[in-house]
Amino acid sequence: MKFSKVSCLFLLLVVLSCKNNSEHSTSSTFNKGASQPTLVVGVIVDQMRFDYLNRFKNKYTTNGFLRLINQGYSCNNHHFNFIPTYTGPGHASIFSGATPSVHGIIGNSWYDKESGSTVYCTTDKAYKPVGAAAKYGQVSPRNMKVTTLADQNRLFTQMKGKTIGVSIKDRGAVFPSGHTANGAYWFEGLNEGKWMTSTYYMDTLPKWVQDFNASSNISSYLKTWNTLYDINLYEESGPDLSNYEQGFKGKFTAEFPYDLNALMELNEGYDIIKSTPFGNTMITDFALSAIEAENLGADAYTDFLTISYSSTDYIGHNFGINSVELQDAYLRLDLELERLLNYLDTNIGVGNYTLFLSSDHGAADVPSFLSDLQMPSGYVPQNSYASLYTSLQKKYGVSDLIKKISNNQVFLSHERIAALKIDLEDVQKFVVNEIISYPHIKKAYTAATMQTHYFKEGVEKMLQNGYNQKMSGDVLFILESGVISYGPKGTTHGSGFNYDTHVPLLFYGNGIQPGKTYERTSVTDIAPTISALLGIAFPSGASGAVIEEVIYDSK
Repeated sequence: MKFSKVSCLFLLLVVLSCKNNSEHSTSSTFNKGASQPTLVVGVIVDQMRFDYLNRFKNKYTTNGFLRLINQGYSCNNHHFNFIPTYTGPGHASIFSGATPSVHGIIGNSWYDKESGSTVYCTTDKAYKPVGAAAKYGQVSPRNMKVTTLADQNRLFTQMKGKTIGVSIKDRGAVFPSGHTANGAYWFEGLNEGKWMTSTYYMDTLPKWVQDFNASSNISSYLKTWNTLYDINLYEESGPDLSNYEQGFKGKFTAEFPYDLNALMELNEGYDIIKSTPFGNTMITDFALSAIEAENLGADAYTDFLTISYSSTDYIGHNFGINSVELQDAYLRLDLELERLLNYLDTNIGVGNYTLFLSSDHGAADVPSFLSDLQMPSGYVPQNSYASLYTSLQKKYGVSDLIKKISNNQVFLSHERIAALKIDLEDVQKFVVNEIISYPHIKKAYTAATMQTHYFKEGVEKMLQNGYNQKMSGDVLFILESGVISYGPKGTTHGSGFNYDTHVPLLFYGNGIQPGKTYERTSVTDIAPTISALLGIAFPSGASGAVIEEVIYDSK
């Protein structure tokens, strides 16, 4: 049988069309998968600066961070849009899409004007600890006054979609998983070494958690911490032995190796695990156990798993951002992400899950390190505002007009000011004019200014987003760049400068269009974007925008 040239050309076009359709089908399966992901995994890496993605890039494997970057969508100019940049507010904002001005988590702890005492962000005395006798186990998400992504998914699925939250820190498990979580679990160290929850969620631990606690797993994380690779290869960090690191009690120098078994007695028992990469290993182990035991992603209803890798924060505080210890923690975390992704591929299915990764805040360079390099930096001692009381005494004749100075805020005694028939705004302005003259204070504003002015940009806008009229103080102030209120070694965070606000944001999996952007995105954009992808209602207080380029368009 003979074919004409036209017939051959037709057959060739058919073959090419089938090949193109096949290739398109493969790509869309990866991006879209099922009509909805059966599991959404929200990963928070505590205290991860954006530059860690590039700084350690040459040491990462291809299947952890780089897999998310190369096969997912990366927002490379992603920032927090409020002050303060702490763990509690950060986690609450990521999953609610709201700022502290709306959701009410204005710090990890704050001065409560009504009770006159300091309140921890998850404290709820209506509930009791479950699984461990933790001192601070009276925990719930009720201080967060809005809903989260997971809450909205639960409502959308008529409570059929599950939510599980996992973190070493209670606040890292409680706020992401929301008000309707099926379970939120965190780690109690000290002499217990147990995963726990509170009666807000359940009266007894599930058997799988009891089994995890009863196994030898916990003790297995108490081992010698040495570098993953030859220490001479850690060229992206400073020397192992430096004057900028705290280290562990019982070890004279902060340098490898660290024998955790030998050091645990002087370092609050099992708590020492938190300050090593093995804390993140434990989190992955526990999270994978949760997926299996709770059958997450096993049916047509979308489930949520929130994972907060907390150990990077403890290590950053302890050793600083330029330490070999920090780099080693991220190289090991890269392997944990690889393990997590491989497990999801095998057990949930490629194309059946969506994952996003971000951070709750960054971190500053150790000021003494910057000072040695002649860069702007400094320290503010805790008692540096004592003279403010003296100034108020001279001005008004009394010394008890201040109730508390906390989180870079001054809380005035409204009752005392009213009794003396002094104008409240005048006192606020006086405090501003006084405190702005102090060393290392960059700016100061009254609560009245926060309430009566609308700031569109800059640190003023960030302060306003972090200001809660009901809860915040009468005067808010900002420290200069590179200045922290902390000890001489190690570091912290909390400011509105880029080193604290610029964090990663990576999307991957079902419904995600591979790519990247350098357009500025905000932490409050994450929840609307995932909500749009799922087709569910936005969290109640969400104010961010949908990052449209992230979402795969099958058309």
